[in-house]
Amino acid sequence: MTDDRHLVETATSRTELLRGHFLHAVRETVRLPDGGSAVREFILHPGAVMMIALLDDGRVVLERQYRHAVGQVMVEFPAGKLDPGEAVQTCAERELREETGYVAREWARAGRLHPCIGYSNEFIDVWFARGLSLGERRLDDGEFLDVISATPAELLAWCRDGRITDAKTLTGALWLQNVLSAAWKLDWQAQSGQP
Repeated sequence: MTDDRHLVETATSRTELLRGHFLHAVRETVRLPDGGSAVREFILHPGAVMMIALLDDGRVVLERQYRHAVGQVMVEFPAGKLDPGEAVQTCAERELREETGYVAREWARAGRLHPCIGYSNEFIDVWFARGLSLGERRLDDGEFLDVISATPAELLAWCRDGRITDAKTLTGALWLQNVLSAAWKLDWQAQSGQP
């Protein structure tokens, strides 16, 4: 086991900067490993999920959604934020159904990513879904997105060419490539059975 004490900062105080509908920003004073102090500002986030949904014909389910912060329509894997107290797989199942209309027979948790470690504690759990059946979407109020699909080769080309720049989707493409090549294994489980 590696001893990281020479790298770890310890919070000594916290001030709330903003508590909005979605964002919660704080400023912490931290004690540095050498005994000095510094100020860190960051966003607190409840966590999220991203789904790599595999269609029977080999294509993957994607979305096109306008993202106001960057001012453009982005191509990305379906994803969503955890509700308070919600189990991660339940969130993945709910978000896939709500955003795309798909329900999956089998699920596999691939891993976790931290998309913006310099200014947020956000994590995104990466889930694979297969055995899809299409039902009705239930988008949130104010949510507008197109559901599309692509072959893995198309997805990788869009990542290479800069059509896809979303960090979670780029990470998902890495996972997809390694799962399809059998370099990385998944432990498939049945749907959780949550509504």
